[in-house]
Amino acid sequence: MPPQDPFLVPVIFGSVRTERQGIKAARFVTRELERRGCRAVLIDPLEYKLPLLDRRYAEFEDGTAPEPMRKLGELYPQADGFAIVSAEYNHGIPPALKNLLDHYLEEYFWRPSAIICYSGGYFGGVRAAMQLRMTLAELGMPSIPSLLPIPHVGSTFDNDGNPTDPEFVNRNDDFFKEFLWYMQALRVQRDAGPVPY
Repeated sequence: MPPQDPFLVPVIFGSVRTERQGIKAARFVTRELERRGCRAVLIDPLEYKLPLLDRRYAEFEDGTAPEPMRKLGELYPQADGFAIVSAEYNHGIPPALKNLLDHYLEEYFWRPSAIICYSGGYFGGVRAAMQLRMTLAELGMPSIPSLLPIPHVGSTFDNDGNPTDPEFVNRNDDFFKEFLWYMQALRVQRDAGPVPY
């Protein structure tokens, strides 16, 4: 059952490659969260074009951060959770994703994250997902226990992010239910008051 106030979920996508296929997965995740009553916002690094990290958003004087950085800096503290859609580059996290994440810190605190990983081959990006778990925990948005790995991402979805296998949604239903459970649990704790330290 969707919450009375819809969960706000930035869907952070991490590839800027010309022939990127993972955008299909990001579109699927965005639509699937919306179908479950969330307000999902796709964050595409090609749209926001953040510079290579020099200063985090919080280090800018008020009103001096680049506009795309400011927009995300105002959106993220309103979020209930973050869906991270990651490729695997050389067994690791794509540089565009790491750069996009590293511009913020406190804006993520006390919100769960869900990892959706993908690759063009059989393994579905799970090696990058293991590294991503460490990064997300350090950023203050620890990931839920389950992963959503997507092998052969180019043929798993059409260009609009619709699964080519009708059973794909049902097979991954528990992943989304788990993410919503964690968002509800941490929302209750955030509403209860400040962290006790």
